[in-house]
Amino acid sequence: MSVSRDIKIIEAILFASNEPVHEDDLKGKMLNKNNFQNDIKNLQNFYLERGINLIKTGKKWSFRTSEKIKDELIIFKSQKRKISRAALETLAIIAYQQPITRSEIENIRGVQMGRGSIDHLMEIGWIKPSGRKNVPGKPALWITTDLFIEHFSINSISDLPNKDELKASGFLEKRSAIATITDIANEEITSNENIIDEEENLDDFLSNKEI
Repeated sequence: MSVSRDIKIIEAILFASNEPVHEDDLKGKMLNKNNFQNDIKNLQNFYLERGINLIKTGKKWSFRTSEKIKDELIIFKSQKRKISRAALETLAIIAYQQPITRSEIENIRGVQMGRGSIDHLMEIGWIKPSGRKNVPGKPALWITTDLFIEHFSINSISDLPNKDELKASGFLEKRSAIATITDIANEEITSNENIIDEEENLDDFLSNKEI
């Protein structure tokens, strides 16, 4: 691989950063900004079979430990944090319907929600407010964050499975749409709220994912 000045700059910035760097910030340091995609691809290929890999999350880039050796580097085991079923359902709805208000989330779930679910998801860093809806009362709109995308190892929200993909995988057979997505998250569930029928909620819940 030919190592140009721009590639060296991109590499140095990513090594020095303790969090993913937006590609616009990387381009801002380059002499030949139009060659960014080619340079970043060359750098990504260079690290493809090494101990660290260059990973893209949304429009941000970062170096990560290779999946092939990550288990060898574990020193401390993280303690799992319990997330309630209500919080997971709320997260799934926001992921598929964003931007969305709290009242709209309640309409989809069919029950009123306490403040705890939103607060917990914000504390984890998976959701954030994104302006207000232009309706009476100006309710806050909620969206997922880059940390959500990073945690679930997807490139963008569009990579979430749609209804047909979930059905093909067998996830939606005799199960509610919301329960399906929360189970995919593979987190511990601590509450026993009633689950609404798939036929009543599937189309609303996954409307943004229809093809």
